Amino acid sequence: MPIEVILPALGMAQETGKVVQWLKADGEQVTKGQPIVEVETDKATVELEAPADGILTGLAAGAGEDVPVGQVIASILTPNEVAQNNGNTSSQRPSPPLHDTQSVSERTADTEKRKSAIPPSRLASRIADEHKVDLNLVTPAGKRIQKADVLTYLQNQSATSAIANATQVIMASPKARRLAAEQGRNLATIKGSGPAGAVLAADVLIAPSLLPAAAPVESMPLKGSTPVKPIVASSNSSHNVTLSTVWRIMAERTTQSWTNVPHFFLVREVRANRLIAWREQILKRSSEKVTYTDLLVKVVAAALHAHPRLNATWGEGTIVLLDEVNIGLAVAVEDGLVVPVIHRADELSLNGIAKQRKDLVNRAQAGKLRPQDLQGGTFTISNLGMYGVDAFNAIINAPQAAILAVGRIVERVVPLDGQPVVQPVMMLTLSCDHRVVGGAQGAQFLAMVAELIEEPLGLVG
Repeated sequence: MPIEVILPALGMAQETGKVVQWLKADGEQVTKGQPIVEVETDKATVELEAPADGILTGLAAGAGEDVPVGQVIASILTPNEVAQNNGNTSSQRPSPPLHDTQSVSERTADTEKRKSAIPPSRLASRIADEHKVDLNLVTPAGKRIQKADVLTYLQNQSATSAIANATQVIMASPKARRLAAEQGRNLATIKGSGPAGAVLAADVLIAPSLLPAAAPVESMPLKGSTPVKPIVASSNSSHNVTLSTVWRIMAERTTQSWTNVPHFFLVREVRANRLIAWREQILKRSSEKVTYTDLLVKVVAAALHAHPRLNATWGEGTIVLLDEVNIGLAVAVEDGLVVPVIHRADELSLNGIAKQRKDLVNRAQAGKLRPQDLQGGTFTISNLGMYGVDAFNAIINAPQAAILAVGRIVERVVPLDGQPVVQPVMMLTLSCDHRVVGGAQGAQFLAMVAELIEEPLGLVG
């Protein structure tokens, strides 16, 4: 039987997902683990992988369509099934029905045309969709349609359209188009710095405004005339920002969490001199570039293992203690915020944590997260120290019981042995769900995190 490709649920409350684009065409050969479709969910845009080797067939949803969770969106014919289908001879194949007006030769030609279609790269496909380009009209320079091929086609079409006095195609990146729409700008008036003169987001941001810079000086009125006041542009104009599905759902979920979850916050200043020295020693002998976030994941995982009440969820009036320690990392992306998960963080070495963190963050920013990358989180860390933030209160990623907000490392005057000294410190803010965690339980967990940061040797043994 064909193997079904099913739209998975990435969140407890997720009901639907939107097909962004198919990365493989109907009838195309795929291999197990190969991305075949991009789906936008309530958490992020992810790539679904082929569950087996075979031929992709039966695409049940097109780009932009919302699909219920659990619905079959495609099937994969295994090599055995493909061989069986190919084994049927033409003599065994039934004749076309009388009402079919398309001849066998026409259908064969259409089939061969689909088979001979040159597959586009993912970026080329996105640009083509953005500009409504039929990829069958694009001539590739190589064996695959690339971004440059589509841009060349657009440039040629633009020149042809200009000669014909038709509407000119403005080449621009999706982000540049969105920024221009938000600012009410005309892309035709902005000089592009991208390939073939394409307008990039940076071009929109640095382009001069088309609004009048100042009101003109009133000239001397003619005799017998009435002076006319110059028209000044209104300064209170506004515009709506088109929200992505990820941002809209994030707004809904954070509002729901802030409204329904009884938050309380615990703040602690922690000396970071040992943490800095620990990282410097690791960098001298580690093959991976270990960050402070990696060290915090290691510390928090150990503390969660010792304080399971923080590694829990609230649901249906019940506290559920979770066996695995899976730490989510809040990552800012272009369309919102995603929280990829480092699974079984308490069982990983620092190099293992650094490797997973690097891979997850890179794929999150490239929009290539997989469903399993976003599932199963039991606790979240949100680090804004790299943005110069001293401290902040984070909203709990429900149904988790807590989230740790981390500020920057900064030098302050602190007492040491009765004397004022300058030392690096950092602020930690623990947000807790009071239905799951009591004040004392949260304080004990935060105290252990602080102790392990101030003396990392506590992790040994």
